[in-house]
Amino acid sequence: MVGGPAVPVHDDPLARERTHLAASRAALRAMREDAEGLDIRDVTANWVNAAVLQHQIDERIKALADLAHTPLFFGRLTYLHTVGAEEAEGAAGDQFYIGRRHVHDADGDPMVIDWRAPVSQPFYQASKQKPMDVALRRRFGYTAGEITAYEDERLSDPAELEQTSKLLQQEIERPRVGPMRDIVATIQPEQDEIVRSGLGGTVCVQGGPGTGKTAVGLHRVAYLLYAHRERLARTGTLVIGPNKSFLHYIEQVLPALGELEVQQATVDDLVAHVEVRGADAAETALVKGDARMAEVLRRAVRSHVTLPTEALMVVRGSRRWRIPSYELEEIVQELLDRDIRYGAAREALPQRIAHAVLVRMEQAGEAPDDRVQDAVARNAAVKAAVKEIWPPVDPAKLVLRLLSDADFLAAHAEGVLGDEEQKAILWAKPARSAKSAKWSDADAVLIDEVADLVTRTHSLGHVVLDEAQDLSPMQYRAVGRRCTTGSATVLGDLAQGTTPWATRSWDEALMHLGKREAVIEELTAGFRVPREVIAYASRLLPSIAPGLAEVSSVRESPGSLSVRPVGESSSSSSSSSSSSEADVVAACVESLRHEGSTGLIAADARIPVLAAALEEAGLGYLGPGEETTPDTRLTLVPASLAKGLEYDYVVLDEPSAVVDAEPDERTGLRRLYVALTRAVSGLIVVHGAPLPEQLGPATR
Repeated sequence: MVGGPAVPVHDDPLARERTHLAASRAALRAMREDAEGLDIRDVTANWVNAAVLQHQIDERIKALADLAHTPLFFGRLTYLHTVGAEEAEGAAGDQFYIGRRHVHDADGDPMVIDWRAPVSQPFYQASKQKPMDVALRRRFGYTAGEITAYEDERLSDPAELEQTSKLLQQEIERPRVGPMRDIVATIQPEQDEIVRSGLGGTVCVQGGPGTGKTAVGLHRVAYLLYAHRERLARTGTLVIGPNKSFLHYIEQVLPALGELEVQQATVDDLVAHVEVRGADAAETALVKGDARMAEVLRRAVRSHVTLPTEALMVVRGSRRWRIPSYELEEIVQELLDRDIRYGAAREALPQRIAHAVLVRMEQAGEAPDDRVQDAVARNAAVKAAVKEIWPPVDPAKLVLRLLSDADFLAAHAEGVLGDEEQKAILWAKPARSAKSAKWSDADAVLIDEVADLVTRTHSLGHVVLDEAQDLSPMQYRAVGRRCTTGSATVLGDLAQGTTPWATRSWDEALMHLGKREAVIEELTAGFRVPREVIAYASRLLPSIAPGLAEVSSVRESPGSLSVRPVGESSSSSSSSSSSSEADVVAACVESLRHEGSTGLIAADARIPVLAAALEEAGLGYLGPGEETTPDTRLTLVPASLAKGLEYDYVVLDEPSAVVDAEPDERTGLRRLYVALTRAVSGLIVVHGAPLPEQLGPATR
């Protein structure tokens, strides 16, 4: 329903809803002003307490920001019966507005209920078959932050048939300019179940393009912070993405939901112990990323321990205390058998030796206390023995030696890595020092593994890992170390794995992550990509991910797909032929006539040529991760960075070039699958060379 002729407000439902929106925004402003006006001078005991409290207030003020172009509430529930006050955050009654955060009036009565509250769940889960005591569900349509329409579903009325929400469809299709939008207004029942699953367990979400897995993961973080705020405030949360462009793209989702305390990083950020200046060949990276490397590194670390062969003499005052070699060996062996961190065992060793000395003191009639034991542990002879038996290990230096010294590697890789695998990871020209070494990304992960063998890595309360299918087993281990005592949300699509070590199964990935008990959920309903586009891209599935379910899009959009060969002058039988830049530019101009963003995706090697063509045509463009504006809505995207991004319209340049740019056909076809599935409203494929045969007959 939309606005009609002027009628009194009390008779016009749309006017009443607009009035409630205005009142809710005013109440939110009042909440923010109250927070800004808090005076803490007389309630803090010292400057430390004052600083902590002021920080909490500042964060509260930020969370209460009113985003003018973002709907404060997007739905309304009318219950058949009155909902209890506790269940509705202090509200009493049967009508609740569902929005992105809680808003209350001057009396403390809620005007908007947080979408994460229990009373809001029926907004996402209720249906004709399961009304959950909901009489009416109302959805609102917005333009520039103002209500322009509403739509009602009477779930308790048997005469009203189940139907697809038009406003819901419009919200999914709404053109987007800027960073990734949240989907809080469009969450579907199967997505909501994942979002609201408990903190204690790990969830793995397999989802094809457009199924909303990334947004589900981010909203799960927001929900967990709402439901377990105190616990996660202590332990921390982290979102891990595939690259900086992706993180920049998603960074506005959580703040829009009122969550500001979530860290974001790439796997490379997590393991940044050394400067990465080199790159590995695919066969080298495969071996370095293999989980067997963990055993090689473990052996190499433990090899530094030397069992004592001589007795230890400790002089204290006028007395000498002798610890025989066999007793020292027993102490060292016991620490080795416990298999604790190398650094923790090294710190324990002097105390164990000191304890052995104290036993002899007591047998001699002395009465030493803890201070004496600490003093003995610091004794020069004890410190020298510890240094000899259990020397410190520098993770970078150890990995440097392993990759430089063939004999050292062979000694610790025996029975684990074959001769050819050892040759693959040995440096042809060893570096002189860890500082001068040209470390690769895979080397940094190895160093992180050793760092954890020496000193335990700090564990967070919850980690979200997106685009997980591209991680190596050793990278999974690096992520798993960050949530050994917490839980994780793992998001990915096996069909979009584009690394040589791409995940073959989620069971295997979860084993390396250390989360074997995780529940694996599959999202197969597509909301972002039009049916015609996803069906075309799915022609590749038998070749890239046999047995994986095809995404079934809920959005039919005739004319959303166009596959266009270029003119005869640009055609060539050569596999290296490129499409006409003029045709690509024309397709971009056509797409830009529509509202919203346009992404031009091409093989990485084609980017400079297309950039020059766009500049010559006077078309401004951005790079991946840069925020689009109403004036600049075109983004030039290398195919290698397209994963996770989305645009209203996509122009794909030369599919065969995207495939040929990869080291093998399967990886190339997976890269193409990613590129084909970035569009929300329309896809134009421009090609001069023949299309990959897996795509089948051309589609016009």
